[in-house]
Amino acid sequence: MIRFAYTILYVKDVVKTVEFYEKVFKLKRKFISETGEYGELSTGDTTLSFAKHDFINNQLHGGFVESRISTPPLGMEIAFATDNVEKVFDAAIKAGAKEIKRAETKPWGQTVAYVRDPDGFLVEICTPMG
Repeated sequence: MIRFAYTILYVKDVVKTVEFYEKVFKLKRKFISETGEYGELSTGDTTLSFAKHDFINNQLHGGFVESRISTPPLGMEIAFATDNVEKVFDAAIKAGAKEIKRAETKPWGQTVAYVRDPDGFLVEICTPMG
């Protein structure tokens, strides 16, 4: 059996990033290493993880594309479902996220908004499907 275990986002400051996601999305901290190079948040069956840029640079010989708020977002997003998109969107902006698109209701009935977190990652805030 194979199961999706975790996603790791590579960031400048793991502790600050973990604190942002705790504050805005009310996620529970699972772990932060003593060195502050790696951290995890509980999201249910999977884990949202963060590691410092230096960590992945030491693992990959060819480097990687760093997410930056000053450049277009990477071709990926993470999404959080909530019954109150506007409230979470406003909390994200207040905590330092950049507004991309305010909440709108899609033809299929889902409400969706977008922000970029302080590290530049695209984050969808939406109502649950179905």
